[in-house]
Amino acid sequence: MKLFIKIITFFVIALCCTIEINAQKQLHNYVDPMIGSEGVGRVFIGPSCPYGMVKPSPDCTVNPNSGWLSIPKEVTGFSQVHVSGTGGGPKYGNIQIMPFSGALDKLDQTSHRAEENVKLGYYETVFKENQIKTEITTAEKVSFYRITYPKNASKGLKIDPGFFLGEEAIPDGREAQQFVGSQIEIVSDTEVRGYSRIRGGWNNGRAYTVYFWAVFDQPIAKYITWKDGKFYNNQSAQFDSGKKTAALFSFGNEGKQELNIKIGISFLSELKARNNIEVEIPHWNFNTVLANLENKWEELLSCITLSGDTSEEYKKMFYTGLYHTMIMPVDRTGENPLWTNDEPYYDDFYCIWDTFRTSSPLLTLIDTKRQVEIVNAMLNIYKREGYLPEGRSGNDNGRTQGGSNAEVVLADAFVKNLKGIDYELALQAMLKDATVPPGGNEEKEGRGGLLDYLKLGYVPYGTDRAGNRTIDYSYNDYNIATVAKGLNHMNLYNQYIKQADNWQNLWRSDYVNNGSTGFIMPKDASGKWLDDVVFGDSKIQKPTFRYTPVIIESPWYVCHWCVFFYEGNSWEYSLSIPHDVPELIRKSGGEVAFKKRLDTFFDTKLYNIANEPSFLTPCLYHWIGKPYLSSDRIRTIIKDNFNSSHEGLPGNDDSGAMSSWLAFHMMGLYPNAGQPYYLLNTPLIKEITLQLENGNYFKISAKKMNDKNRYIKSALLNGKQYNKAWILHEDLAKGGELILEMDSKPSAWGTTILPPTK
Repeated sequence: MKLFIKIITFFVIALCCTIEINAQKQLHNYVDPMIGSEGVGRVFIGPSCPYGMVKPSPDCTVNPNSGWLSIPKEVTGFSQVHVSGTGGGPKYGNIQIMPFSGALDKLDQTSHRAEENVKLGYYETVFKENQIKTEITTAEKVSFYRITYPKNASKGLKIDPGFFLGEEAIPDGREAQQFVGSQIEIVSDTEVRGYSRIRGGWNNGRAYTVYFWAVFDQPIAKYITWKDGKFYNNQSAQFDSGKKTAALFSFGNEGKQELNIKIGISFLSELKARNNIEVEIPHWNFNTVLANLENKWEELLSCITLSGDTSEEYKKMFYTGLYHTMIMPVDRTGENPLWTNDEPYYDDFYCIWDTFRTSSPLLTLIDTKRQVEIVNAMLNIYKREGYLPEGRSGNDNGRTQGGSNAEVVLADAFVKNLKGIDYELALQAMLKDATVPPGGNEEKEGRGGLLDYLKLGYVPYGTDRAGNRTIDYSYNDYNIATVAKGLNHMNLYNQYIKQADNWQNLWRSDYVNNGSTGFIMPKDASGKWLDDVVFGDSKIQKPTFRYTPVIIESPWYVCHWCVFFYEGNSWEYSLSIPHDVPELIRKSGGEVAFKKRLDTFFDTKLYNIANEPSFLTPCLYHWIGKPYLSSDRIRTIIKDNFNSSHEGLPGNDDSGAMSSWLAFHMMGLYPNAGQPYYLLNTPLIKEITLQLENGNYFKISAKKMNDKNRYIKSALLNGKQYNKAWILHEDLAKGGELILEMDSKPSAWGTTILPPTK
């Protein structure tokens, strides 16, 4: 008998161990949505499907971009639509609900969190004031809430379609969302419908409408509607009259204490919102919805596996980086209120001037079919609205920062041979940006200052963001030349490869700062270099200040969007010439001077990891034959600025741009977007295996790597010596294995065959 018990015990222990091991293999468990939630990361912390349209989570006042702020900040409610990692003014925060207990006599049901539990696909909190527990998960277009009230407590709920993020007291405030209208109607004792119509916000966009249909698993016992500050006892609907509307509900205090709510969202109609519920969640099983969401993420995350000895910290950082990259843009196929067809439609390109560098190239590797859909959606926006998106949100092209950087995304798809894209149409769209001024609001789309750029070869000072526009337009012209050449349009190629040199027209070759010579500097339309520049827009007084490469010239009294270099200075932008690094090196005085320039940039902390213009800069040592210095810089930057804490991102995540930069460098790869190769650096993980959508596998192995052995001594690609510190995308796509032999000191590896250039 004792032997039998021992045998049974052994099998139970073995089974438990097996279950534990299997659980550890679930990669979505390494995702921590809270990484980057505090500080400046501003990531969305609630549940989301990959590229999901619905993103429910708590709203802590109207101010935060993602809705969420850390405890002890109060919670005003839970809305269904949010963005992730963004700067500037907030967007969305639509269709807010809030559970409460007590009388139906006040709209403000603000409460404080006693605790909070967040993981991929799941959010939970318990409120101090009333001990109500709220749990949330989601499908693509439907939020699912499970609310548990204390025993014998009244079960109250607020639905507030008048709420939104970014509201300001000043009418028509820049980057503030503004109320247009809302409506609410009790359809039955278990259904409520309505909408929220809002305009403006970060991209100053036109009005968008979020429709909803809410279904409860318990009947409403009592309700009261609200409009423009007044309660109405006997009215089941408050129609849209340009005033805010809401409703309070009681489900009594009898029966079960758990209230389940499904909220369908649509950008087309209330009935479409109801249909989304019927299609996506026809049942009332919260755990099934959560499991489906986890499975969707697991399938995507499993395309990259890490060696078993990878630390928990690195696993969390890496898989959360992949996760953040696939939250936006948002798939609204079938939810487009602007035109009707079956083509892909994506929104919340927030913003391409950030995401083109790393997010789009990462999706090309790990979710190729999705990237093709996104590119085709961009082309459909061009076909229907006349310009490619740059900072699109709320179904409206509404913002540009520098260049027309959708062109980089199109060129990147072209050089990496993504199938299913009309590249002749893509070239047409790129040429529209490059030749036709947008007119009117030059922030909205296209290229602002285009006529001066075409006439002078640069954008003169006095035009907003003249410096980074000139640099970006030069690179965008290089992107056009790349696609034109590939499609055998040689006249276009010759024209635009010449225009790709336009950045040189703002290169002041005799300017010296911090021991380095040559910088992108402001020049007026007559060709005069400007040492002193005017700030402010007074017609009477014209105060000036001395412009130098180390300043960011946007004091509080100056339009921060109207400066020469936006969100950066000349030291940063003068190193941001991704298509012609050899010429940049020559103009900087040669390889020795350029190394000194890079060292000064990093050692004196002129480098800003928190913003994208400097993303490529740590890798520039590759072009002077010193890739080991690139690896050193990257490892130091990651060690000092990234971790798995709530403050684990050094800047706005910008729809996954910051996270995808990290993910690439942890693999030892880095894209130069719009060009067909990846730079190779020392990875942070000993072994990475990519499962590509074509069925091939590509493995990167760093043999004997540790803190001491951090330099690449030699490399083998598919068993053959490989001496380049870069690899073509086509070679990676073929599958195979790259073995890096590590050593404690730098070697000659990667020092002779420099990365490709134009």
